[in-house]
Amino acid sequence: MTQSKSIQTCDVAVIGAGIIGASIGYHLAERGAKVTVIDSNSPGSGASSHSFAWINAGFKSPYSYHEFSRKSMNMWDHLARKLDMEIGLRWGGKISWESTDYGAERLKHKITQAKQWGYPSRLITKPELQELAPELSFGNVTAAEFTPVDGQVEPQLVINACLKRSKEYAATLITNAEVVAYNDRQDGDKVTTLTTASNTFSFDYLVIAAGVDTTSLAAKAGVYIPQEVSPGVVIRTDSQPPLLSSIPIIYAPGLDIDHPEIHIRQCHDGTLMIGEGDQESIKEDDTQDHADDLLNRAIRYLPSLKNARAIPVPVGFRPMPLDGYPILGFSSNAPNVYIALTHSGVTLAPLIGELATIEILDDVQIESVAPYRPERFL
Repeated sequence: MTQSKSIQTCDVAVIGAGIIGASIGYHLAERGAKVTVIDSNSPGSGASSHSFAWINAGFKSPYSYHEFSRKSMNMWDHLARKLDMEIGLRWGGKISWESTDYGAERLKHKITQAKQWGYPSRLITKPELQELAPELSFGNVTAAEFTPVDGQVEPQLVINACLKRSKEYAATLITNAEVVAYNDRQDGDKVTTLTTASNTFSFDYLVIAAGVDTTSLAAKAGVYIPQEVSPGVVIRTDSQPPLLSSIPIIYAPGLDIDHPEIHIRQCHDGTLMIGEGDQESIKEDDTQDHADDLLNRAIRYLPSLKNARAIPVPVGFRPMPLDGYPILGFSSNAPNVYIALTHSGVTLAPLIGELATIEILDDVQIESVAPYRPERFL
């Protein structure tokens, strides 16, 4: 295939070594680009470190975004085979149930929508629920659902694998290096260098995939990337024997208005992650008391957790584009700067890595990315 530039001489700097930056860096390096990944801290220390890491597309709307997420879900197995390392990828689905009539009607509506979009979510009975997860204690069940295609992954293992394979393709990783400036330029000019406290790097293309820091880093290049402030809290437990036999993702109903629904999954290392509310919930209580409360609520549904120890995780701030949808692509204000920001980083990492690489190295605009361009905020 004839290309407009030599990929082998294309220098790309990627700011951010979370799951999105690591995926983009890996895909670029695999294609033969000269890649430098730069992170202000250690790889995965940002939002990836406290992500619940649920791979899904179920209730995401509109349909185009649902399909965008579904396509990426289907790419996870392929990425895992290419990386050929343990990344904690596990399928088996998700179950949830409701204990009130209002909750039941809301759940049924979501299931109907998922079915209309061809997503295999279905209502199940309480006996079916018990058969799927015999280790759980359900209490009152007014409605329950099973989505068999959902899964989980371990973001830190994915990041480690992407960076290791990237280095095998001669990529460079620079950690604990905060970007302080770009070269002097006018709007519409390219960004050609970036400076950290100790070095200056030159490149042909710059990818900004720095999570919550994307907004400030893009602003230095004259690119407007608005985000909402979105704190979130999850807790971990100490390592436990396998407790969830077949279904990796559990969503259990809240006890009352002050104690919303909780979600539970067990990680590859035996620890469990527990969070509350939906994935967009804003929580800032990262105290030991709150961690103990979450664990006690989880024990009501998973009694075998009774000997576990709750480990609070410091509140983390999640990437959250202002309208909730990914921000992907170049900006006219800085035509060689590619923005990659999304809340659904775990689900979308394989797809964004591949699509960003094609757009950067092949000088094309992919049609499915059109709704997510930075220009929508101008």
